[in-house]
Amino acid sequence: MHIRSRAATAASLLGALVSSSFLSACAPGSGSTSDADTAETISIVGFAVPEAANKNIAAEFQETDEGEGVRFQTSYGPSGDQSRAVAAGLEADYVHFSVPTDVTRLVDEGLVAEDWDAGANQGVVSRSVVVFGVRDGNPKNIRTWADLVKPGVEIVTPNPASSGAARWNALAAYGQVMSDGGTEEEATDYVDKFFENVVSLPSSGRDATTAFLGGTGDVLMAYENEAILAAQNDEGFEYVLPDTTLLIENAGAILEDASEPSQAWLDFVLSDEGQTQFALTGFRPIRDDVDFGGTVEGAADPSNPFPPVETLLTVDEDFGGWDEVSTKFFDEENGLIFQAILGAGLSLE
Repeated sequence: MHIRSRAATAASLLGALVSSSFLSACAPGSGSTSDADTAETISIVGFAVPEAANKNIAAEFQETDEGEGVRFQTSYGPSGDQSRAVAAGLEADYVHFSVPTDVTRLVDEGLVAEDWDAGANQGVVSRSVVVFGVRDGNPKNIRTWADLVKPGVEIVTPNPASSGAARWNALAAYGQVMSDGGTEEEATDYVDKFFENVVSLPSSGRDATTAFLGGTGDVLMAYENEAILAAQNDEGFEYVLPDTTLLIENAGAILEDASEPSQAWLDFVLSDEGQTQFALTGFRPIRDDVDFGGTVEGAADPSNPFPPVETLLTVDEDFGGWDEVSTKFFDEENGLIFQAILGAGLSLE
């Protein structure tokens, strides 16, 4: 078992992602762009989970004065892979990644301004929480984190080598032990047992959902919004919001050489209109005062779609921030989570 070099595969990854890009626009005949169109095109590169929300926000944006005539070219996939592809040359005006370290990679490359996270939102454009997806009727009676590590429970979670969603899941698993008064040794032991029960490590959060819907595993580690969106698409599964979980904060930024309407797009994403569209596809708005109507179809309780969490952990307050997290948990050689995965006999390929 080994951890592959991500930098070594960046060029081939870029080629694969470029071929998967497509253009989305409300104007007819918008299957390609010319040089004249480029200034009015926003190229979005993002992780897989918010694709539906971004499509809805784009449609709303195109109805505004700033968005009139703007076209969208999009590419979605695993967050880490998408970030590496942009660093390798994939065209992007706006990036929407699962974790902020995937944006700071582009800062280090000189592609995104160093102060990208200096605003009131601190670079966060969408939020969610970690939940447990379970089979109809919850036959394994999964209610708590302790239930996940019982013998015979099969877990599906994405691969943290490529997926940001996987990193939130793994941190939540570790953090809930510490929050309950456990030691670092006990938290590490829990994570080891957790990955011993993992039966599938798909490349992205969306691929993990697809695997679970296809019959793999008893429990899906997921974003709350991914569970809600699945129900909206008539592919629903029950989900459990544990008493202790982790706040997921997804990062968004425009690039230094972004097309002219890109800043207006980012402003719209952060506006009440943009955050309403996130809420309606299952994301928790980044501000508590966003009025999305109070009802979200597909939620466990549509009239109370985002119930408060008894103990809500955050990376900054409970883990010391992403710089510390990246070294301690996800270093390719000695990261605690990567070591747990390899120790369980799983592959990070």
